[in-house]
Amino acid sequence: MPKPGYKSITIPEEIYDRFKSYKDNDSDYSLSKYVSHMLEGRIIQDKVMRESNPIMYKIGIDGDTIVLRDYTTGMIAEVGVRDGKLYCKTCKDSRCIHCGFCYALPEIYSMLKPTP
Repeated sequence: MPKPGYKSITIPEEIYDRFKSYKDNDSDYSLSKYVSHMLEGRIIQDKVMRESNPIMYKIGIDGDTIVLRDYTTGMIAEVGVRDGKLYCKTCKDSRCIHCGFCYALPEIYSMLKPTP
């Protein structure tokens, strides 16, 4: 049972271990507090991106494809990885606004790393 004012969530062991390994480098916080700060930061980031960038919104990532909502055209755009670079499947270009938007997303950089 969690402490009063707290809720429990379940996460995969792999994610738990990753949080723990990052947290172990910063002994000022408990693991619970560290995870709470990380989640709160992500919620704030998503809210700011939705409210301050009405032109485009990241819907999600599916494998090696970033799915975007382009409010200027009303379309759903798909940006994938081709030869270690982003390529827009919608515009058939690697220099379009959709690719530029994706380069601002920190999570895509792990997708761009070459696999050994």
